[in-house]
Amino acid sequence: MAKKGTYTYEYPHPAVTADSVVFGYDGKQLKVLLIKRGQEKEASTRAYVGFWALPGGFLDVERDKTVAHTAARELREETKLKLSPKDFKEVGTFSHIDRDPRERVITIAHYALVKLSEVEGDTDADKAEWFAMSDIPRLAFDHDQILRVACKRLRENIFFEPVGFDLLPEVFTLPQLQNLYESILECKFDRRNFANKMKHFGMLIEVPDDTPRRGSRTPIRYKFDKDNYERLKAGGFRLEF
Repeated sequence: MAKKGTYTYEYPHPAVTADSVVFGYDGKQLKVLLIKRGQEKEASTRAYVGFWALPGGFLDVERDKTVAHTAARELREETKLKLSPKDFKEVGTFSHIDRDPRERVITIAHYALVKLSEVEGDTDADKAEWFAMSDIPRLAFDHDQILRVACKRLRENIFFEPVGFDLLPEVFTLPQLQNLYESILECKFDRRNFANKMKHFGMLIEVPDDTPRRGSRTPIRYKFDKDNYERLKAGGFRLEF
């Protein structure tokens, strides 16, 4: 409600929400975090109760500085997963007149990359679970469309950003890194060519390992060189396969 003495327009205003596509990686496949919708305490309707959906909710006009702050707050409240607003990348605006049965709602979708962790439902969410991309259930609202657009954006950004920083453990092997890229891009790479490309850019640092090696069967472990990546990015870096 507007404060006394402030100017307000006479025509109705739409509500604004933030919806988040949160990607994780279990070492074998890309996963997405979904929540199972419970009964909303404030709503008189039962909009998609019992359906799986992307985490998200309404912008708090007094508390949320940006819609990214809304995304971070709602994610924490619904799944107890704590991210910074800076961790979210905007995907797009979704504003079809019939996208929400409760009222006219415009949503601004984001995606975030996280290391897989335990999650649980809270507040309006009955459950929170990770789903493989090949096992996504029917989603509430237009969240199927939002998910498709977010996946497309992630596949575009993977050529400019080292997504492994956020999805892989701190120390990893080249097969793990290759499998991650293959999961996101939905393709297969020649192992030797992939390894040569990654080493060529100088973004990997070999991690010393005192464990006795068994010939070529024991994979070398690496971590990302973030400083060198920042230098590459400043020079217009693009990863080509």
